[in-house]
Amino acid sequence: MHWIPLTDEKQLDEIIAASYQNPIAIYKHSTRCSVSVMAKRGLEQQWRLSDEELPLYYLDLLTYRPVSNRIAELFGVQHQSPQLLLIKDAKAMYHASHSDIDFDEMAARL
Repeated sequence: MHWIPLTDEKQLDEIIAASYQNPIAIYKHSTRCSVSVMAKRGLEQQWRLSDEELPLYYLDLLTYRPVSNRIAELFGVQHQSPQLLLIKDAKAMYHASHSDIDFDEMAARL
């Protein structure tokens, strides 16, 4: 599993454009939150897709909060942390936060 750093709002335009060809995942993480750490660890253990099948972006939302806010606006999903989104055809096909993050549930929407 390869995390692609999400650090700039301009990347969201690229994600949207790419989502018409291939689904994209975004994981929003708080480096100061133990729930985020546990959710990230669980996701890493469950992940069974290649980078080609599902690129996975990692957002440190404490450092890049404006990017997180823009994600909420673009995809109509209330900001949460931790949060996993699956973007396909420029829409959030799946989103979950905290202990509701589930790899199999997300993968079922691919």
